[in-house]
Amino acid sequence: MKNFFKVVFSRAVFTGVFIALQFAAIFLAVTRFNEHFALFYGICLVLSAVVVVYLVGRDGNPAYKIAWIIPILALPVFGVLLYLVFGKNQLSPKEKARMSSVAEQYEKAMRSVPAAEPALPEHTDAKRVSDYIHRVADTPVFTHTETTYLPVGEAYLKALLAELEKAEKFIFMEYYIIAPGQMWDAIHDVLRRKAENGVDVRVMYDDFGCMYKLPEGYEDTLKAEGIRCCVFNRFLPVLSPRFNNRDHRKICVIDGNVGFTGGINFSDAYINVVQRCGHWLDAGVMLRGGGVYALTAMFLSMWDYTCGVTEDFTRYAPDTALCESISAPGWVQPFGDTPLDNEPVGETVYLHLINRAKDYVYINTPYLIIDNEMITALTAAAKSGVDVRIVTPAISDSALVHEMTRSYYETLILAGVKIYEYTPGMVHAKTFIADDCSAVVGTINLDYRSLFLHFECGVWMYETSAIADMKAEYLSELEKCLQITEERCLQQRRGRRIIRAVLRTLAPLF
Repeated sequence: MKNFFKVVFSRAVFTGVFIALQFAAIFLAVTRFNEHFALFYGICLVLSAVVVVYLVGRDGNPAYKIAWIIPILALPVFGVLLYLVFGKNQLSPKEKARMSSVAEQYEKAMRSVPAAEPALPEHTDAKRVSDYIHRVADTPVFTHTETTYLPVGEAYLKALLAELEKAEKFIFMEYYIIAPGQMWDAIHDVLRRKAENGVDVRVMYDDFGCMYKLPEGYEDTLKAEGIRCCVFNRFLPVLSPRFNNRDHRKICVIDGNVGFTGGINFSDAYINVVQRCGHWLDAGVMLRGGGVYALTAMFLSMWDYTCGVTEDFTRYAPDTALCESISAPGWVQPFGDTPLDNEPVGETVYLHLINRAKDYVYINTPYLIIDNEMITALTAAAKSGVDVRIVTPAISDSALVHEMTRSYYETLILAGVKIYEYTPGMVHAKTFIADDCSAVVGTINLDYRSLFLHFECGVWMYETSAIADMKAEYLSELEKCLQITEERCLQQRRGRRIIRAVLRTLAPLF
């Protein structure tokens, strides 16, 4: 009964009620025009046509446009209203000015980074990928950076706690989900002790991601303990396109010298203390050295934008002597992706790896909800003889999204792409490996929300030591997977195939 009342009176329920009331108000306003229905409906059809023309003429992903055109034409009244509320990503003039100021600080910090030595070889595929990231995400490539692959949440937590205990100056954390439990309690304990000892401890979390996890006003609890806290994009019960833009990043930086990122949030499911979807397979990467500075600047950019402050990022650069002492092989390039610049950085980096692969591409993804560009790249690579393998969950955290994921299997398998499902449970890792030399670890899912609507981050690596570990873990993982065959796809019942076709059409809206 206590849990029942906790749910009934939760902020999520109140938010849902307020949103439902707004839809009801819109519906009542529309139905009041029933005496002049023909005229009203005609005006709505004209407005729908105008919006469709506007959509077609805009820059953007065609699949996303089609997914909106269907409800706009099918439901001329509500479809247009829904698009105007949810279909556009726009900042107010005040927000644009603030974001621009923070972007300038980020660019200034990255301009202070010395050129990587040795430089990437000219006129190579790796150099082109790196140059793209530098131009569009303003992040240079780094050397003097150790990379450690963390293949499961348990390994990630162990490494994170060990590094947190060494913190002397600052700890920056930015995570989509924080939930009380063994994982967060262990981390929280260290943060509290470090804050008491004068370390600058900052925690930022996404309000929507933590809605069902943290009590309302949790930031005040952290502040009372000396931990600076900031909540990204507070979820308000007002219909707004800002619903779409969530901070899906997972970043931890310690003293500017050590950084973590990957798919792992702070919840017990990620370390398999709780198993709602079977065994939870995730992955992260730990950086030590020069490349950490990019993660630091990403965190500070989001912190300053959310909190409305301006800081000198260069104060938080890694220790020069430490960087010079690191002789790790390869090149490292952390990058951020924002939905506000109309540049799909994450997807383009993935496409570079697929299109330039000569031998193989190995992919882990929890969701496989992809656009025509990604389908074309994957199928063309497979048809060209590249060994393309994709691992998805056998047990997903979302039944609807899992059906959407499976709707793409047949197209890919018929082209020669090998699809596997991780039979022990849920794959939440977001990793790409290509040709023993290139890899990406980060927060970017193969779905429309990650690729086009969320704030994300990743680390592109070339010829680093972590890549061999990633490949070995992937091949070991395949032993626990079931390969999905062409026959299995073709044996699906007609009803399920129709449902999946509909879901695939509307996938960009979910």
